[in-house]
Amino acid sequence: MLTETKIIDLLKGIRDYDLNRNIIETGGVRNIKISKGNNVSLQIALARTKTKEQTNIQQNIVSLLKNEGANSVGLKFEELSELEINELGGLQSIEYTGPALLNPDRSINFITLTSGKGGVGKSTAAINLAIALVRLGKKVGLIDTDIYGFSIPKMMAIKERPSVVEGRIYPVKSFGVKVISMGFFVEDNGPIIWRGPMLGKMIDQFFNNVEWGDVEYVILDLPPGTGDVALHLNKILPFRKDIIVTTPHQTAAFVAARAGKMTIKTENEILGIIENMSYIQEEEASEKKYVFGQGGGEYLARELNTDLLGQIPLSQPSVKEAALETSVYDENDYVGLIYNDIAEQILEKLI
Repeated sequence: MLTETKIIDLLKGIRDYDLNRNIIETGGVRNIKISKGNNVSLQIALARTKTKEQTNIQQNIVSLLKNEGANSVGLKFEELSELEINELGGLQSIEYTGPALLNPDRSINFITLTSGKGGVGKSTAAINLAIALVRLGKKVGLIDTDIYGFSIPKMMAIKERPSVVEGRIYPVKSFGVKVISMGFFVEDNGPIIWRGPMLGKMIDQFFNNVEWGDVEYVILDLPPGTGDVALHLNKILPFRKDIIVTTPHQTAAFVAARAGKMTIKTENEILGIIENMSYIQEEEASEKKYVFGQGGGEYLARELNTDLLGQIPLSQPSVKEAALETSVYDENDYVGLIYNDIAEQILEKLI
């Protein structure tokens, strides 16, 4: 059962981004009320209100308390006084040079696709989700952060490399998506033998030294698991939304739950679950064959208290030209329509 002490302990993980301190340290938790049926009401004070950061904090608090058994969570926000802010060291500001993606003045939705293990089709999902968003009229960037296992340039049949002008890297545009990947900077599919700090520096390059221009959504294809790249992104992307990719197999879903629990622990939001390789269906009206079992996506959605966004069948995109073999589904293809539906659900969640 939730108690005031338990709630205070949980809220120590919620940070006021403008002060770079948790809301217990700032004195931002003004009132806690727990009524019958584990209904929780909170009054929270932040350095600034009515911002994108407040929305993220609100979503994170609701998710955190509901995962701990709250039936409902009511939140009322107010602003800390000028005296309180000054006593806490004032608003934290970051100096930015150049049009970096992380500039707080830019309104960009960062969506990461992650999984507990490899081989579940996460990169395929990242590509087709990015393209589906473009088809819905959005301006989209795609970052292949899987430094060791990069595959997106090959999967999108990209032949050219990014251009460099006056030290700035310009991403390659394919299917309307602006793409950057380690694969563009490696000769002859060579191996990458780097330690953690070097991986972080490369990721920073993708954010700070690439001329992204006007983008509204940035999709990040993460390596599987919760290793160095995921840990580094937790530091530099405090406002991201995660989509967990799994297969129907119970073991894959069980392992994927770890990635989802890391998202919750690091105060990020889970947008939902994509279950890949759900079944084989030779024709739309024919019987579905569940070659990898059933139920993995539903289990994961229940475990992480989120939505199952879609179930993708095991299939091969139709190839219109023999020389152009990609992992991209046509927008009128059965699978392309599923990705379009997933993209629409995501846009509704991000309004």
